[in-house]
Amino acid sequence: MYVLGISCYYHDSSAALIKDGVVVASVEEERFTRKKHDTSFPINAIKYCLGSQNIGIKQVSHVGFYEKPLLKFERLLSQHLEMFPLSLKTFLSSMPSWINEKLRVPKTLKKRVGFKGDILFIEHHLAHAASAFLLSPFDEAAVVTVDGVGEWTTTTLGYCKSNEIKLHKEIKFPHSIGLLYSTITAYLGFSVNNSEYKVMGMSPYGLMNRQKNIYYNKLKQVLDIKGDGSYRLDLSYFVYHYKDRMPSEKICKLLDGPIRKPESELDQRHKDIAAALQMVTEDVLTKTLNYAYEITKCKNIVLAGGVALNSVHNGKILKNTSFENIWIQPNASDGGTSVGVAAYIYYTLLGHKRINPMKNAYLGPGYTTHEIRKFLDDNKIKYSKFKNEQELISTTSNLIFRNKVIGWFQGRMEWGPRALGSRSILANPCNPEAKNLLNSKVKHREKFRPFAPVVCAEDALTYFECDEPIPEPTDYMLMVYPIKREWRAKIPSVTHVDGSGRLQTIRRHQNALYYDLIKKFGNLSKIPMLINTSFNIRGEPIVCTPHDAYRCMMGTGIDYLVMGMFLIKRKDNPKDIWDSEKKAID
Repeated sequence: MYVLGISCYYHDSSAALIKDGVVVASVEEERFTRKKHDTSFPINAIKYCLGSQNIGIKQVSHVGFYEKPLLKFERLLSQHLEMFPLSLKTFLSSMPSWINEKLRVPKTLKKRVGFKGDILFIEHHLAHAASAFLLSPFDEAAVVTVDGVGEWTTTTLGYCKSNEIKLHKEIKFPHSIGLLYSTITAYLGFSVNNSEYKVMGMSPYGLMNRQKNIYYNKLKQVLDIKGDGSYRLDLSYFVYHYKDRMPSEKICKLLDGPIRKPESELDQRHKDIAAALQMVTEDVLTKTLNYAYEITKCKNIVLAGGVALNSVHNGKILKNTSFENIWIQPNASDGGTSVGVAAYIYYTLLGHKRINPMKNAYLGPGYTTHEIRKFLDDNKIKYSKFKNEQELISTTSNLIFRNKVIGWFQGRMEWGPRALGSRSILANPCNPEAKNLLNSKVKHREKFRPFAPVVCAEDALTYFECDEPIPEPTDYMLMVYPIKREWRAKIPSVTHVDGSGRLQTIRRHQNALYYDLIKKFGNLSKIPMLINTSFNIRGEPIVCTPHDAYRCMMGTGIDYLVMGMFLIKRKDNPKDIWDSEKKAID
């Protein structure tokens, strides 16, 4: 039995396919269109999912959609009527997309995919909850979902057991900790629904002290937090419920200055505001989680929703709550709801016995040796071929040890926003120049942003002050932990300003080639750890195809591309012979 899940028309459109209860394919539309956070109907993602199993749409038993459009449209009408005439401009600008797309999902599926059956719509936060619990290793768990907004809901908590999900509490729009985070993200000059993680990464540069940071107390003025984690925003500080922008004049006055212009200098005030926002968010989330434990008395917690990607807070959950075990959907934002609705249909609505449906996140497209060689030959790219995997690992580890930057393109692409060793850029964490080199010449991004370390799971406790046993979400780079003091100076390019690192752990059964490369590098450096950052440049999605990978290398300071069994040196291939538009390979 095949079940297809779809998410689209807001941000991070995606598709996911479940076969007999196992997730066999899932991918975001952006990886194909090369438009970051693509909102469009995920036709390419759907075609990939079906093609990965060599089936057509007629072999799909059920199709599910990640929210209820009519309920969301009701909220849109309600908020605009309430705020009329202030909301007239945004109301009129939003209507065409609703009339032409968002209310026509069944028609679009029939026309573009050929699916003629009934489509099952479930509520947005239920799709989040299903993506977290039904794909987790737990038979029972408390569940918390937090994002900007679904149809009406912005935050939920509940209890899950076996195949059932019960959401007992919710907070509704316009009160949203996710939208507060996005508002301040916009105030700090970054893009909404894209750069919240930048603000999180900037927060340690600010004053992380609740008594001394004046902006912490200022932000608390706009948020009334109760003891159980419920909250209400003072809406006089916000305009997102009736305008097409987020920061208001009143919040600018509260924070002592105008909205920062993108790319302008970040001063200490900006950094202190980022720190204050992170602390306020953690206050809300910690109280919510403690209340979830209080009403469920369950030792397991699962999380989803865009705010569940806040890895700084995630690393503190087991320490600051009574929960003992945690699992977070690797694609916790809206992209992950496609797999959530598919799992909900298969396990909850159809009542199948739960199995472990998601053993890793390598669920996207992969390319054979023949396909990669054909791409290289057709485009007259100079390369050499490794004799075997042992030579690949030995050569690559030596290059990294010599401080070369490697584009690593292996196997099936990762699911979610984090590169996990299939579409990664790898470098030497012991090299004190690596961070600045990667930020300025490879990723072309802000200098303050940290890079993540990857270690084999059994080595993590040597270098990090982790929870024990190490939680599974570290496999998906979803938790930040302190690096042990004795190692910080030895791995400067993955040690953030506060001494922390966003840890990725890897187990050999998940990705043997990646695991063995880390171990081999450790034999050379005496520290079995690599810098792992996503294979892309600022403003672009993670690379998907051989064409994407080669184009990215040629436009950056990446020294070598290790693609399948082939080694490509950037300096051997003059950039001016590459015409990315004419020679792109589908």
